[in-house]
Amino acid sequence: MSTQPRVFVGRLAGLSVFDPLGDQVGKVRDVVITPARRRPRAIGLVVEVPGRRRVFLPMTRVISVDGGQVITTGLVNMRRFEQRPGETLVVAELFERQVLVRTEDGMIDVIVEDVGIEQQQNRDWVVSRVFCRVGKRATSTFTRLTRRRKGETFVADIADVTGLLDPSAEQSVERLLETYGDLKVADLAEVIHDLPPTRRAQVAQALSDSKLADVLEELPEDDQVEILAGLDAPRAADVLEAMEPDDAADLLNELDPQQAEALIALMEPDEAEQMRRLRAYDDESAGGLMTAEPIILGPEASIAEALAMVRREEISPAKAAAVYVCRPPLETPTGKYLGLVHTQRLLREPPHAAVGGILDKDVEPLDPGDPLGVVTRIMATYNHVSLPVCDKDGRLLGAVTVDDVLDHLLPEDWREDRHDVTEDIPVVPSSSATGGDDG
Repeated sequence: MSTQPRVFVGRLAGLSVFDPLGDQVGKVRDVVITPARRRPRAIGLVVEVPGRRRVFLPMTRVISVDGGQVITTGLVNMRRFEQRPGETLVVAELFERQVLVRTEDGMIDVIVEDVGIEQQQNRDWVVSRVFCRVGKRATSTFTRLTRRRKGETFVADIADVTGLLDPSAEQSVERLLETYGDLKVADLAEVIHDLPPTRRAQVAQALSDSKLADVLEELPEDDQVEILAGLDAPRAADVLEAMEPDDAADLLNELDPQQAEALIALMEPDEAEQMRRLRAYDDESAGGLMTAEPIILGPEASIAEALAMVRREEISPAKAAAVYVCRPPLETPTGKYLGLVHTQRLLREPPHAAVGGILDKDVEPLDPGDPLGVVTRIMATYNHVSLPVCDKDGRLLGAVTVDDVLDHLLPEDWREDRHDVTEDIPVVPSSSATGGDDG
């Protein structure tokens, strides 16, 4: 199968994967191994295809690993990769794991730097070697006796390594996050969803408040509640403040009322007031769907200023579709709502002109009590991406965007859907795969 029967996973990760015709399938991101009687067995590769979806490619469908590339049969089980019990990801779980290695002078603590796999005569691939670094726990006396210094690296035979697949000897969280650092937030959320609860809590602790807030918005409600409960109260409040207000309000509604109120009390006064206001609306109403932080400008603001607002990286495409123009104050609830300007219209006007001169006043604001059905019918009828929500005094309370509507129209467990397509077909960039020998 391979003209290079031995390879270290660290060198394998990142290699391009091609089909027999020379078309690129994706890139290797990890190697899946399972325990075996003598040596752990490498059963397949985790391959990232276009769209940053990760699929499983069994080693039985790898034709060669040579010349800085991997050649496959061109067939992939088109189901998203899911790690099964007993499977271990080398890069994501073993790199920087602490293990013991038997040397001629006794056992020594080492850190796993890399793992070597080797093809057998029966065409199976097994773990054969471990590239190690002498660990920090080795005492100066011990390293002197064994003639090995802290930080020294060497290659050990797998037969001399103890604890490589011991789940209690976990990889550092920092290394795990580094492994998945290039994933989109939604894909990272899927990875975190699949982790054991203890590991999930460790990852949550290591993420920044803003990153954790983004991830929470993409997780199922049960995971959101579990992760938030594992944080100390002040940090939980900070993370809630970093979330989109409507998502934070929805999450607070899933908590015990006393716990929710305790967290709100730790927020900044204006954030706390906003949370209490949003929580008062029914989840299936315009008030419950809306974000309380749309893009708002006064009528005298220039088109250049409006464009600068919508092009900010942290603004979602749906929220950037329109700018809402109001009298001061410009934070919800605002002064009198005057109208909106679609971003496409902004692009057609001179930058120095005022947004107040190009208002679209034909879009009727929603009432916060309007049910989901009314919101969806208006959006579908007039092809709107977002709609203003105003109170009876004509003050802007927020805006409902199409992504929020979709969240409520889809089944509750849609985030856990794994696109269960099982047949083997030629690789399609947007497809995905499952773990296991041959899927």
